[in-house]
Amino acid sequence: MNKIIVAAGFDNLSSRDMRFLEEAAKHGELHVLLWSDDAIRHLTGNPPGLPLAEREYFVQAVRHVARIHLSEAPFDPDTLPDLDGFRPDIWCVDEAGASAAKEAYCAAHGIQYRPIPDLTCAGFPTPAPLPLTGRKKVVVTGCYDWFHTGHVRFFEECSELGDLFVVVGHDANIRLLKGDGHPMFQENERRYLAGSIRYVTQALVSSGMGWMDAEPEIHTLKPHLYAVNEDGDKPEKRAFCARHGLEYVVLKRTPKPGLTRRTSTDLRGF
Repeated sequence: MNKIIVAAGFDNLSSRDMRFLEEAAKHGELHVLLWSDDAIRHLTGNPPGLPLAEREYFVQAVRHVARIHLSEAPFDPDTLPDLDGFRPDIWCVDEAGASAAKEAYCAAHGIQYRPIPDLTCAGFPTPAPLPLTGRKKVVVTGCYDWFHTGHVRFFEECSELGDLFVVVGHDANIRLLKGDGHPMFQENERRYLAGSIRYVTQALVSSGMGWMDAEPEIHTLKPHLYAVNEDGDKPEKRAFCARHGLEYVVLKRTPKPGLTRRTSTDLRGF
């Protein structure tokens, strides 16, 4: 299998970044050269919005990524630094980062150079479900607007309880519950981001209304557990689980050890 390299800072990983990673991974085993904090300062003139440890945690959670490589020293973005003997077969770059200098570097080092057009990364396809493991089924629900490492950590913890199904609230219901200006990102984009995380077996969009907008999907999935964090603990959810014999699990909202606590409200500013 070809070894693919992509190189970027992936500061506050976006859906566009995720689409690029997905398309790059179609060419082989995907390796990410993740720029260090110093490299970002050197290349952009600004410090990163998120520190390296948090960016690394986020990128490694993407199901398309096989391995992350780090380079501490500042480097020329049109070349690849030494990666402890790792030699890629293909260097994938997005359209904005394509350059004649990168192409010349690849030609000189026997690496295939493969720009990925923006048009290829358009849209948000439904992520394919992962195979079931035979463990219990766990369902979580929510908006998952402005996706961040707090969401990733919640999914990671929930996946330790069983095969994880994420039901993303549809746009009309999010507006009903949260008011005008919500959600910032449409339901298909939010489903795409949630479903691209390696801890998630399948991501769906809800079809009901109110705090139990995922009731139709839950009846279809027939999960064993319904997991929420402290902010998502609602009487309606507790009552639903009691009526239907689901185990109701409330998790503490704690970040991955060593990382900063993140919320969508703080990141978007309202």
